[in-house]
Amino acid sequence: MEQRLANTFRMTLNEKKFIEAALAVEEAPIRIDGRRPFEYRELTIKFGREDGTCEVQLGQTHVMAFVTSQLVQPYRDRPNEGSLSIFTEFSPMADPSFEAGRPGESAVELGRVVDRGLRESRAVDTESLCVVSGKFVWSIRIDLHILDNGGNLVDAANIAALAALSTFRRPECSLGGDDGQEVIIHSPEVREPLPLIIHHLPIAVTFGFIGEKCMLLIDPTYLEEGVMRGRLTATLNANGDICAIQKAGGDGVEPNEIIRCIRIAEGNAKRFTDKIKEAVALYDTERALRKIKRQPSTVAVSVGEPSQKEVKDVSMADGEKLLPKQEEKSVSRDDDMEIEPRPEQDVAERRQSRLNSFVGGPSSWDPVSKGVDFDGLQASLASRGDGMAVAKLEKSMKEKSAERQTTDIAPVRRASHSLDQAAGTGQQGNGEKTLKDAVKPKHKRKKKVASKSVAN
Repeated sequence: MEQRLANTFRMTLNEKKFIEAALAVEEAPIRIDGRRPFEYRELTIKFGREDGTCEVQLGQTHVMAFVTSQLVQPYRDRPNEGSLSIFTEFSPMADPSFEAGRPGESAVELGRVVDRGLRESRAVDTESLCVVSGKFVWSIRIDLHILDNGGNLVDAANIAALAALSTFRRPECSLGGDDGQEVIIHSPEVREPLPLIIHHLPIAVTFGFIGEKCMLLIDPTYLEEGVMRGRLTATLNANGDICAIQKAGGDGVEPNEIIRCIRIAEGNAKRFTDKIKEAVALYDTERALRKIKRQPSTVAVSVGEPSQKEVKDVSMADGEKLLPKQEEKSVSRDDDMEIEPRPEQDVAERRQSRLNSFVGGPSSWDPVSKGVDFDGLQASLASRGDGMAVAKLEKSMKEKSAERQTTDIAPVRRASHSLDQAAGTGQQGNGEKTLKDAVKPKHKRKKKVASKSVAN
C-alpha cells in the first residue's frame, strides 16, 4: 500500500489552478489539451487476426480485450442460460500506481461498471449459449488488459469489450453418443464457428465535475482526473435507452445535471455505435477474403534453353538407357547379330520426353564428348547381368578412340606427303605407313584387269 501511494502521480497546486482557470472562462472554456468541454479524444479501433481480439486507443489511453469461451455447467436458478464474466488486469507498465498480482480498487470498479452495462441491459443473448439444458452451456469470458493509462479507462474498456464481442465466434457443437447427450465440438475446419447474438451496443460515457462550481466536461484525461471532484458514467445505446448510471463518489450532483449528461451521452452513443459497426464490417470483409483460397490462373513455364546442369542430368539419366542400345546395334553389324530394343511403351514415351529437352539427340550424341561416366555405365550393365553388352561396349569404345586418333594424325601426314612429292624426293617418311600407302595406284589396277581379260 505504501509503495503504491509512493508511486502515485501528484499534481502541484499551480497545475490544478491552471486547469480550473482554463475551464472557468465563460466566453470560450478550453482544456489543457486544446479540446472543448464536451469533445472526445480521437478513437482508434484495431482487430487482431484471431476472432475476439480487439485493441482500442482513446487518446493516450490504450486497452486490449480478449474474448474466450468454455463449456460449463449452468447455474441452478438459470439452467437454460449461459454466463458472461469480465476480468480486468492492471499492469504497472500502464501506471506506476497499479499493483501487479491482485486487482486494486480501480480495477474492481472498472470491471463492475462494464459488466453492469452489458449484463443488466441483456445486450448479449445468454439463452442462445445453452447446449443441453441443465448440463452444458457456454461461458463467455472477457479479459481487459490496460496497456496505458491516459485517463477515462471506463469508456475505452467498454468500447474494447463491445468490439471484441462483435467479432468473437464460438465453436459449433452437436449432440451424439448412444443416449444423444454427448456434446461434440467441431473444429473451424469442419464447421463454421457461430457469432454471438448481440441485441444492442451499450456505450459508456464518462463525465467529470471540476472546481467549486462543478464545471462539467466529458472524457477526462489523466491530469483532469486528479482535479475532479466527482465522476458520473452513463451507459446508453443508440436508441437512447438508459442501460446503467453510476456516480462514483465525490460531491453531489443535482438532477438537472444528470439529465443534461444523459442528453449529451445519447449523441455520443450513436456516434460510437456507428464507428464500432463500421470497424466490425471491415473486419468481417477481411476475414472472408482470408478464407478464399486463390489458385493461379496461369503457371509460368521457362521456355529458354536448358541450363548446363539440366543437360548434364538428362545425359546422365539417358546414358544408361540409350548408350548400350546404340553401341549394341553398331557392334551387331560387325558380328552379324541384332539386339532388338524392349517393346515397353512407357519406357519409350519417357525416353522420348527426355530427348525433347536433350541437346543433340541420339544420332549426334557422343558419350566421350558429353562426359559420360563409363564406370557407372558398365556397373549398371553388369548389375543387369548383361556381360556381352559390357564386352561389346568396351570394344566399341576402343575402336572409336583409335579412329579418333587416326583421323587426327591423317591430315598432318597427308600434308607432309604432298611436300615430299613437290620436292621430288620420292622418298616416304620414316614414320608409320598411312592408309594412302596401302591403296594401289590406279594404273596398276587397270593393267591387272586387262591381263585377266586377255587370259580369258
